[in-house]
Amino acid sequence: MTLTHEEWLKERQKGIGGSDAAAIIGLSPWATPYTVWADKTGRIPPKEDNEAMRQGRDLEQYVADRWMEATEKKCRRRTKILRNPDYPFAHANVDRWVVGENAGLECKTTSVMNLKKFKNGEYPETYYCQCVHYMAVTGARRWYLAVLILNQGFYTFVIKRDEEEIAALMEAERHFWQFVEKDTSPAVDGLKPTTEVLNTMYCLSQDNQAPMDLFGQESTIQAYLDTKSAIKALEQQKEQYEQMLKESLGENELGAAGAYLVKWKPQQRSTFQAKAFAKDHPEIDLSGYYKKSQFRKFEIKEES
Repeated sequence: MTLTHEEWLKERQKGIGGSDAAAIIGLSPWATPYTVWADKTGRIPPKEDNEAMRQGRDLEQYVADRWMEATEKKCRRRTKILRNPDYPFAHANVDRWVVGENAGLECKTTSVMNLKKFKNGEYPETYYCQCVHYMAVTGARRWYLAVLILNQGFYTFVIKRDEEEIAALMEAERHFWQFVEKDTSPAVDGLKPTTEVLNTMYCLSQDNQAPMDLFGQESTIQAYLDTKSAIKALEQQKEQYEQMLKESLGENELGAAGAYLVKWKPQQRSTFQAKAFAKDHPEIDLSGYYKKSQFRKFEIKEES
């Protein structure tokens, strides 16, 4: 039975999928253990579909066709969500299964901005983690990876089964899933995706104006303030070094020192002055062109 997109989203909350693997072990730039936990426990809404995700789905068959052309192998769809009793916390929704082999195929579509990641036979760690996860769940001996870089190139890779890496990844996923089962969050990590999820989870304060007792958090508050002061001092120091180099360059746009090339080139930037336009054209209603957002401002004040 083929699942609808909504049904698939609900099913993926019941376990760890291939796209979660890299985040759980700290190798994803877009997600963290905390954000995956928030997703699996239903604390945040499903990720909104975007153009990159749409193109990835629409071009999946094209990527599979190109892979078959390049390798002279055959593959077919596997629409069922796969599970393994050895890893009840994990599941796999694979792109294709290779005919005549104990192997699968992952089809990727990415931007030209990522082209350098595929030079010299390399590929992103997130892709590797996903393929290792799929080999663990399916028992496959290898996993093929096909990557279409829009308008630039097509790359194919073979990832062989490594029992030690599978064991390490599955142990990390097993440990993570305990947080989901116990409904206890993993530690926060200082990364931007975690901040964004916290802001989403606790966007509205529900008019809770009464101070909460943060007993035992004095050291955390002091560490925050000390770090903030250190960053400010370092920013000033960085600015000073920049000023020294600018003074040395003077009228020149380029400067060289050993292996370093310093650039200070003139640029122009145009910005729309919304307030000035509204003042000059009071008859035009611009309210529909302003994006409104809700947020909570974080600050610490020391009481005297």
